[in-house]
Amino acid sequence: METSDQTRNTRLIFLSIVGIPVMVVLAATWLWFFVARGDLDLVAILGTSNHGSLVQPARSLDEGNLLDTTGVAFNYSDLPPQWTFLVPGKESCGVDCEKLLYFTRQIHLAMGKELGRIRRFYVSDSAVFETAFDIDTLSDKRPAPSEFEQYMDVEQRGMKTFTLPSDKHASLFAETYDDPTTWYLVDPAGWIMMSYTSEISYKQVIADLKFLLKNSSE
Repeated sequence: METSDQTRNTRLIFLSIVGIPVMVVLAATWLWFFVARGDLDLVAILGTSNHGSLVQPARSLDEGNLLDTTGVAFNYSDLPPQWTFLVPGKESCGVDCEKLLYFTRQIHLAMGKELGRIRRFYVSDSAVFETAFDIDTLSDKRPAPSEFEQYMDVEQRGMKTFTLPSDKHASLFAETYDDPTTWYLVDPAGWIMMSYTSEISYKQVIADLKFLLKNSSE
């Protein structure tokens, strides 16, 4: 009798050992089928650790036909690999625009020893010297200069500026047309991979950046 019970227990243990991996494979296959078909959004269900919104699919900045300040075509891949804060601009820089420029500059400065791993871009469908500056007071309560070009030279020193055609602006920065407080994080390979709005706090952006920099070799 004991032998029979031992045999049955041995078989149960064997079936468990073999069956559990098989069930895991079947469950994974089932899950992948519904994810691939679009019936199941794992990101929405499980959430993500980042505070910004992932740009899906990511967009290559080099698709925008960017021009530098001299009118020469620019390729992101020509620069050393770094993470980039990108603030989109238009023909006029008002309150939202100035706040984003100030906000991203302050975050950049706050990165301390990691500051050199990040740079800042301003990308507009209008040249800086043609951009209207429609504010009287800066975010730090100082009087605003009358010209946007002067503001960029003094307050945003070190920020690279580029222009691109209006149609490319609309496709690369689609989120800004729904929320003008949107700005982007570009990875070292030149992919626009995450967007932020004014709803995301200073501390939340810092948390995302620390995580990304910690897990990045660039």
